[in-house]
Amino acid sequence: MFYPIAIFMDDDEHAWGVEVPDVPGCFSAGEDLEDAIAMVQQAIEGYFEMLAENGAPFPSASSVTLHTSNPRYAGCTWALVEIDVIE
Repeated sequence: MFYPIAIFMDDDEHAWGVEVPDVPGCFSAGEDLEDAIAMVQQAIEGYFEMLAENGAPFPSASSVTLHTSNPRYAGCTWALVEIDVIE
């Protein structure tokens, strides 16, 4: 399943930030874009492992279009990360 991620660009003082709108509380950061995407993929996988251990359902992935209307994500760059979801 592909999950949209919102990427917040870095500046001179901050790393690249990444948030997963469909997975509440799941976010990460990295020193460069590739690192940020790899780190958030690991964060999603770890979150889903905890859900599986507790027998909780995995959140569904929404479309990027749905999230772009949220002012919280204004100015973000969007990407999709593939996560193997085996329930």
